[in-house]
Amino acid sequence: MAASSGFRQNSRAQCAGMTFPSAVASIRGWWRHEGKRLYPKARKLLITADAGGSNGWRLRLWKLELQKLADESGLAISVCHFPPATSKWNKIEHRLFSFVSSNWRGEPLREYETIVNLIAETTTAKGLTVTCRLDRRKYPTGRKVTTEEMNQVNLYPDEFHGEWNYVIKPHRVRTS
Repeated sequence: MAASSGFRQNSRAQCAGMTFPSAVASIRGWWRHEGKRLYPKARKLLITADAGGSNGWRLRLWKLELQKLADESGLAISVCHFPPATSKWNKIEHRLFSFVSSNWRGEPLREYETIVNLIAETTTAKGLTVTCRLDRRKYPTGRKVTTEEMNQVNLYPDEFHGEWNYVIKPHRVRTS
């Protein structure tokens, strides 16, 4: 992200264990509320992700949900997963999350609103600010992706570790 801002959409699903649709909904929320305005000429979106969790490289539902986002937005979505056990290399973790933790200062996190407000009040020494929203939608769990559905994902693996690095292209390119 070139701008000095961060975006976090917290859902109840994330607090209880993130689901694949909620992970992509967070990205979709950023695109709708921040990204489209900041980068109106964008045709591609780069996502760096951990190798496991709700956005792991093996997860079919993650890729299916990203395909839906690509089709809705018209963006080609490039995904680069950090190799297993290396998420500590994620620059956002270092630039932002340590400041979020400091901002909490041991305050009990009993309500979603407390979490959202503490994240939203975070700023770094270099001026990075955070937008945070609470997503109250409920997301399904246990959804299985069929081989037929997976075959509809317009996925192009990269030459270098295509299992971790790939592009999901929209089925139709947007014209606007």
